[in-house]
Amino acid sequence: MFGGGYVGKTLWIDLTDGRVKVLPLDEERTKQFLGGRGMAARIYYDEVGPAVRPLAPDNVLIFFTGPLTGTPAPATTKVEVVTKSPETGFYTCSNAGGHFGPHLKFCGYDGLIIAGRAPRPCYISIEDGAVSLLDASDLWGKKTTDVNEILATRHNCRTDQVAAAGPAAERGVVIACLQAGDRSFGRGGVGAVLASKNVKAIVARGTGKVGVADPERFQEAARKAMTHARETKATHHTYGTAQYTGPMNELGAYSVRNFQTGVFSEYRRITAEELKANYFLRNKGCYRCPVACAQFCEVREGKFKGASSDPEYETIGALGGQCGVSDLAAIIAGNMLCDEYGIDTMSVGTLIALGMELFEKGVITKRDTGGIELVFGNAEAMVEMIKATAERRHFGDVIARGMRGMAERFPEHTDIMMHVKGLPLAAYDPRAFYGNALTYGTSSRGACHNVGGWSIRAELLTKQADRFAVEGKGRLIKELQDTRGYIDSLGIWTVVRSGYGFTEQPHGRVLEYLTGLELTADLMKIGERTYTL
Repeated sequence: MFGGGYVGKTLWIDLTDGRVKVLPLDEERTKQFLGGRGMAARIYYDEVGPAVRPLAPDNVLIFFTGPLTGTPAPATTKVEVVTKSPETGFYTCSNAGGHFGPHLKFCGYDGLIIAGRAPRPCYISIEDGAVSLLDASDLWGKKTTDVNEILATRHNCRTDQVAAAGPAAERGVVIACLQAGDRSFGRGGVGAVLASKNVKAIVARGTGKVGVADPERFQEAARKAMTHARETKATHHTYGTAQYTGPMNELGAYSVRNFQTGVFSEYRRITAEELKANYFLRNKGCYRCPVACAQFCEVREGKFKGASSDPEYETIGALGGQCGVSDLAAIIAGNMLCDEYGIDTMSVGTLIALGMELFEKGVITKRDTGGIELVFGNAEAMVEMIKATAERRHFGDVIARGMRGMAERFPEHTDIMMHVKGLPLAAYDPRAFYGNALTYGTSSRGACHNVGGWSIRAELLTKQADRFAVEGKGRLIKELQDTRGYIDSLGIWTVVRSGYGFTEQPHGRVLEYLTGLELTADLMKIGERTYTL
């Protein structure tokens, strides 16, 4: 029996025949993999063989919370999803905040495994212990924002308790994501996998609570973590992740014009300060988060008037610098379209930038693009190409196949395709940080920005190593990858990790107070096991 942190059950749904099973959670496995990414990776290893095709019924979609997910502590919001990626052709993982993960746990389940393919469009409703496969014929074809609103009203819950696939996923776009309100399971094409199973959305609405083994001491540790987050993350509240745009450009590390350079001459027009001064409406926060970093913005005038979204650093980099676009209104509009259609902003931005370079080199023309002048700096072209990708029109149909599809279509131009293992690069130029280059090259899912961003911090802010040196990077990056492996398995937002003592040298007793299990001393080994698997 678990003392706390876990509810002890995993929900398994076989869509092909409609069977629902509730499986007990193995305590020994939780000691080995914690939850979240670790547990999901272990299930993936057991269930998904090398011959399984990503969009075939025998692929599985695995959602797993961490022991801290849904607990009364700060930023305990995360849930991980793991599957075989249609974008890369192998393992991928992605996570999201909001309220979907906590409510999956409040329903009485640590994890959710979806297998098979439903005979007709449906959505999954999980309300406390009740699990239903409900007709989704009225939802098919609708944008994620509409589905979130309809099902939130229908089931009396928040929009971010609904994880929905958009029209792009229905059309098999391999960079399709899942949207839980304005939170995204962004990378790897997980939305396309869900839609391939004839599932439009998953609703989680629970009234339960997560048990705590030692409530008094756990609450004291949670208060300290809350105070630490409020005292140290003020700039995240004020500017969000967009604050990194200026510094990365000044270091020559920004993603610009399909990585032809690391410096964007017009970067001042797309900084966090510009976003705040001209478009900001309000902050948004995830479950129990004291930081509320999301900067929800709206365009109030001009050709993109009425567009609203909360662009993060990576989105501004992908739709902005990568495409040579210095118009924040267009970036906000492009981000909104990606959310509505259900598309990964990072992949689509880099793929559009590749298209722009091909266009400027004369490899493709307006005949290929449906009349779009696909050149760097053309903000309207960037926005229109997002629509074309989601609807698989003209050159958008090539982008919809991802970087591997690009390589098949233009094999003689693979030298300008910026990816690792089929996953487009994030908004950091790896030539500016050798550790970042190493994280990309050794990542389990391709050009992963999660550890990549951490390596930049280690090389730049903490001065653990010269960013242009090779020496010592192997040890540094392995340590960071192992750390990220265990943190992604806990169920917390990584930015608040140090307040809990979750660092490269884990300390504190919050996990022991929560679960009653001795886990902290083994966290780095758990992270290594997760990353290796």
